[in-house]
Amino acid sequence: MSLLVIGTVAFDEVETPRGKTGKILGGAGTFIGLAASHLMDDIRIVSVVGGDFPEEHMNLLKKHNIDTQGIKVIPEGKTFFWAGRYHENMNNRDTLATELNVLADFDPVLPEEYKNSEYLMLGNLTPAIQKKVIQQMAKRPKLICMDTMNFWMDVALDDLLEVITMVDVLTINDEEARQLSGEYSLVTAARKILTMGPRYLIVKKGEHGALLFYEDKIFHAPAMPLEDVFDPTGAGDTFAGGFMGQIARNGDTGFENMKRALIYGSALASFTVEKFGTDRLVEISKEDIANRLEAFVKLTAFEI
Repeated sequence: MSLLVIGTVAFDEVETPRGKTGKILGGAGTFIGLAASHLMDDIRIVSVVGGDFPEEHMNLLKKHNIDTQGIKVIPEGKTFFWAGRYHENMNNRDTLATELNVLADFDPVLPEEYKNSEYLMLGNLTPAIQKKVIQQMAKRPKLICMDTMNFWMDVALDDLLEVITMVDVLTINDEEARQLSGEYSLVTAARKILTMGPRYLIVKKGEHGALLFYEDKIFHAPAMPLEDVFDPTGAGDTFAGGFMGQIARNGDTGFENMKRALIYGSALASFTVEKFGTDRLVEISKEDIANRLEAFVKLTAFEI
């Protein structure tokens, strides 16, 4: 099974109450791909970087069985860069810098072999880019998952609504669900959003886990309570990568496997926040993941 990921491969600079980094590897595509690589080994990324992107970062992706031929390198350009500072509660942050650089003119062109990918994860980019990627596919993937944010709801709502009709799974956070639907109750909001096109809706609630909506069914995946959180950056993208990795590796898009995939996503995201950037995500083992999944089972198991 093959997973195509469209998303940023970038530099981050992060400051949290636990410390401060210099310029480190980041980007939605990076976190999605690395998370999925723990569950499957046919991952393709389409993105763009500048000539300043280190070969060691590219080699790290390749080491995790991620095909990087879809990452366009513009030698004279600079890689997308984001810097942010998190507040003490780790839920709020201030953006200190956003430099689009080569991302400003990103025009994704899929390599021929990518066009037959069986699963597609659309990272948080402009709706126009997400649409263009879908239109380049030789055949419709078995499952298309799309991430988006409130910014696109503010500046490109019509385009966003069009792309939503083209996907199977939409992932947004709770405030975005309320904005998109105009409803405060998440249950009512989800019901309304599901009429817009997607079969499944995932509402991410940060440290309070995630909700999966399908028809009249609802499933809640908790977040793992951790002693310490170093860096929340990339947790949502890691969640998406774990979710899609679980779906793609066994080819099951039914509700029961979607529930399992939600737990896989939550488990992998719980690792990401334990260190800065991708540091923890690249060092975990299959045993670590198995133990964390077992902890999730214990966290939610009860009898009546």
